[in-house]
Amino acid sequence: MARFLSNFSVIFSVLFLLSPNLLHAAWGLNMTQGVTPISQDVYNMHMTSLYVVTIIGILVFSVMFWSIFHHRKSKGVKPAKFSHSTTVEIIWTLIPFAIIVALAIPATKLLARMDDTSKSEITVKATGYQWKWKYDYIDEDITIYSNLASDSVDASQRNSGIDPKTADNYLRNTDTALVLPVGKKIRIMTTASDVIHAWWVPDLGWKRDAIPGFINDNWTVINKEGIYRGQCAEICGKGHGYMPIVVKAVPEKEYLAWVQETKLALKSKKDSGDKELSMDELKSKGEAVYKANCLACHQANGQGIKGVFPALDGSPIATVKTRITEHIRQVIYGKNNMPAFGEQLSDTDIAAVVTYERNVWGNKTGDIIQPKDVAASRKK
Repeated sequence: MARFLSNFSVIFSVLFLLSPNLLHAAWGLNMTQGVTPISQDVYNMHMTSLYVVTIIGILVFSVMFWSIFHHRKSKGVKPAKFSHSTTVEIIWTLIPFAIIVALAIPATKLLARMDDTSKSEITVKATGYQWKWKYDYIDEDITIYSNLASDSVDASQRNSGIDPKTADNYLRNTDTALVLPVGKKIRIMTTASDVIHAWWVPDLGWKRDAIPGFINDNWTVINKEGIYRGQCAEICGKGHGYMPIVVKAVPEKEYLAWVQETKLALKSKKDSGDKELSMDELKSKGEAVYKANCLACHQANGQGIKGVFPALDGSPIATVKTRITEHIRQVIYGKNNMPAFGEQLSDTDIAAVVTYERNVWGNKTGDIIQPKDVAASRKK
């Protein structure tokens, strides 16, 4: 029985090999082949191992079923009275050992090659937050944040009444993609700011844990243009399912153009800190910032989750005029379970979301917070 259970997975391997249509079905019974050299090597190693264990399974089960059929009691076969065979024991120890070594050598070489990030042309640091990703393009001085797409956010809310099928790639789409060029060796470092996350895009052929205070790294060369999706693969809290990864692989010229456009956009965003915005402008921008950063905890109706995340609707910090500075600083520096958004959001973003929170739901304070107010609060 124990031997049968130990080989139980082989049955599925045999079925897969006998059903090539199932093997490559859209719903994916086999490993993703991917679009990088490493992913192809991993896939080939996987298939080699699968063929080996399948052949072993066929041989073992063939001998077992043949023995059962030809030595059954109804044929009058008398059971042998030996307990073991030293020769057989040696054979079935040495053969598996040789097979394991034969598989281990190329697998070890592959693992070593996966860790070789030397001669990388681009370096990106991916930092996991609850629940989003931050990407730092080290060589370009670019920092972007990637949040769950707004249509997925809306559809995921309790009692939203929105059919998730209407959301584009529900829970697998982001508002900002990680843009990378094809044909370049890219080093991707992973870390986290709060709890353990994991950065995983199946088409790249590997997964790396993102651990606070520690940096893991790996590399990739994407051979084919396209959009490749993944997600956090480490349970990291309530919003674990809401931090997808989207990698957009583009030609080098398009990537370089994107770099320049992004730099200009980030510079423009910084320069707009002295601009005075109207209530409507602040509320409109604040709603987008709230959906991307606050809604998962405080909910679309501002009621939060009882006993876990406090309500903002009717909360003193969001309605009492003398607590405006406290409200701003809490967004900047965080408090208790609330993360600090000071590094993630610009002064304009924080001014907008605080204004929005003080003038939506039942909070009709009429308070307007400008970017200069946020800048002043940072200095205190």
